[in-house]
Amino acid sequence: MRIDFLGLHAFVAIAERGSFQMAAAHLNLSQTALSHRIRKLEDNLGVKLLSRTTREVSLTSAGLGLLPRVRALIDEMGASLDAIRGLGKVRQERLAIACLPTIAAGLMPSILPTFRKDHPDVMLRIHDNAATEIAELVENGTVEFAITLVSAHRWDFNIQTLARDPFVLICHRDSPLGNGAAVTWADIDEQPLVRISTHTGNRMMIDDALGSRRETLNWRYEVQHIASAIGVVRSGVAMAVVPRMALSSAEMTGLRVKELRNPSVTRQIGIVSKRAVPLSAIATDLRKLVVRELTARNRALGARKAG
Repeated sequence: MRIDFLGLHAFVAIAERGSFQMAAAHLNLSQTALSHRIRKLEDNLGVKLLSRTTREVSLTSAGLGLLPRVRALIDEMGASLDAIRGLGKVRQERLAIACLPTIAAGLMPSILPTFRKDHPDVMLRIHDNAATEIAELVENGTVEFAITLVSAHRWDFNIQTLARDPFVLICHRDSPLGNGAAVTWADIDEQPLVRISTHTGNRMMIDDALGSRRETLNWRYEVQHIASAIGVVRSGVAMAVVPRMALSSAEMTGLRVKELRNPSVTRQIGIVSKRAVPLSAIATDLRKLVVRELTARNRALGARKAG
């Protein structure tokens, strides 16, 4: 038997208001149409649900027994529909991406105001993790895309390289290295340095570029995060080697930034996503903003070097 939802809604509206006229107004129906729905429902059930006189409408014993069940059915159906709408809203208004901590601090603040203006209701989760952890997040589908170190051996990822981010030396403004814009690694052999923990991709890139020479440097301190390294430098007790992009949002008052040469160490930053898995519309919009900002910064860096 098909459930007559229109008839049941009409029945509840009349029972709750005690009037065909008021129920018809509530349902935006004519009284004739409302009467037709009730008559059809009663004919299908084979019982009278309402007792109607010229003065009042009351429920029959069958109607009294049916009313709480119909109310529960309507409430349950409404809750189910709300839950389904909620799932659709979550899919539409939630986005998860991943990026290196240095990118989260140095790049995202420039992008988020525009993204929020375009998508004011989106809840964005940013996983600011190490490069190895980011690869896992992309692989298992936790995030739609990531801004991270480019790894050419990941055949299962779509990879777009966008920027070359050089490592630079930051030192206190009263550093004995003077006012020059660049230094070599030999210039800092005797200077106390703070290094980043071995779990980061940045640390591994520096170690690989320097080879055995890295052990001749005066690594006096070790921290887990670049922000902590900057704090140590600000105290005046050491210098640090960090990616240039990591300084974009850092407070640099009292500090100096110097280009590092012989060798120059550069990391490649790009966007990665899982191959054959299309991005959502919201993720695509955010990705475009990231591409635009990283491309602009890469061009600016190239212009500064050329100048």
